[in-house]
Amino acid sequence: MSDKPTAVRVYLARVRTALADLPASEIEEILEDVRPHLAELEAELGESARVEALIERLGTPESYAAELRASGGYPPAAEGATQVLATAKSPSLAKPRIAFWGLVLCAVALALFAFAAAVRVDPDGLLGAVLFLPVFLVSLFLLLKGGVEPVLALPEVVWLRQALNKGRQQEDSGKALNYLASLKPAWWIVCAVVLIAFGLLLMLRTRSAVLLLPFLLVAGGAAVWAGPRLRRDRRLLWVAVPISAFVIGGILGGFGAAVDLISHRNSYSSSPSYYPSSSDRYGNEQLSYGNREIENVYAFDAEGKPLTEVYLYDEQGRPITLTRYGCERSSGTKEKIGEDNRFPRPKIDQGVTDDQGNYNGYNGYRSACREDAGVPFSAAIPKVTVPPTATTTPAPTTTATPPPSTTPTR
Repeated sequence: MSDKPTAVRVYLARVRTALADLPASEIEEILEDVRPHLAELEAELGESARVEALIERLGTPESYAAELRASGGYPPAAEGATQVLATAKSPSLAKPRIAFWGLVLCAVALALFAFAAAVRVDPDGLLGAVLFLPVFLVSLFLLLKGGVEPVLALPEVVWLRQALNKGRQQEDSGKALNYLASLKPAWWIVCAVVLIAFGLLLMLRTRSAVLLLPFLLVAGGAAVWAGPRLRRDRRLLWVAVPISAFVIGGILGGFGAAVDLISHRNSYSSSPSYYPSSSDRYGNEQLSYGNREIENVYAFDAEGKPLTEVYLYDEQGRPITLTRYGCERSSGTKEKIGEDNRFPRPKIDQGVTDDQGNYNGYNGYRSACREDAGVPFSAAIPKVTVPPTATTTPAPTTTATPPPSTTPTR
């Protein structure tokens, strides 16, 4: 057997040094827990099992040691602790921070856009996600260039992991978190199913969604592939987290759309009409012809001359009363002045006047209102030809002449 140290031994030596401030017995216990996992990873890598390969998978030994501290509930290393291969100058956190918060921002945006698209059942709600594509690409580029270990070593990430570990140690929240963790394998299948169903639902609403379906299919396949590999390669978080956020937003939006549909269906069944009644808006019933409301009625005589002062009644003699509007002189606006059944009404025009008083001028901003009592159109009344009625000569009347009386002779 060669005495050359393996990659795992070198990696664990650096981890041991990073944990040097802990009691020796606890360090040995921690290393015994992680040594089998590192041996499996070394066997998986095969000939490429070098320290660099382990760092690419797990992060630097120092960041890995920080994770072990957090998971075990140990305090962070003291500021003066010795770090192997540490540089005199602390590395900049700008790039790792951009990579991390870029991922968070894109995940939140995808969740919101998926929620909006699902509530409206409209693929146009996803168009805004294109604006965040550059942010995601920059975040992914910085991740691939600098590796995942600087991101995992960020103070906010370490704090988040510590908070989750403390939550697991508590009885109530720990049970909930452990239960959710046990659902991880099924979650990625759920993501794929939801993404495909979401695309098909949008296609039923609009044919243009067919262009979106291939992307959703690819995302579903990526979720099934990347999800189980997250434990070994944290870089896949940049695939799994946005997809999970999109699915969660879509599920919540679909639930909201279902609730809205059920509530509207109940309101439709209890309401006689889809549209709100005119009386709700104007205070009294309005005339309608087909699907349009009528605001004025013009009457003409047989010669095509407009009639004024016409009063309308229904078949029971009730006046057909409509709201009447007029111009309020002091404010120059259209105002409600009463209700009656007298037609036609003056047409109300609103506009502005310029400094010279010209109506609809463009140099002034004073509102104006005027009433036009004229008839805005002429009517050609069709002439109805009444066929003459046939006259018959009455038959002469005859009166019965009584027979002559005869006088008997003697």
